[in-house]
Amino acid sequence: MKLKVYIQEAYDELVHKVTWPTWKELQSSALVVMIASFIISLVIFLMDLSFRNIMDFVYGLFY
Repeated sequence: MKLKVYIQEAYDELVHKVTWPTWKELQSSALVVMIASFIISLVIFLMDLSFRNIMDFVYGLFY
């Protein structure tokens, strides 16, 4: 019984109370997410590359 009420209330909220973004807003948000993901992945790549070069230098001092 409680499950039925929960589903009805969830449906009512999604249909009548939620403000869904327009197609243009959705596209601009997706573009922001893609650019941010690219920048973060680039930063992680550069950190990894730098760390590898530093460790190669340190190991080269001992071997």
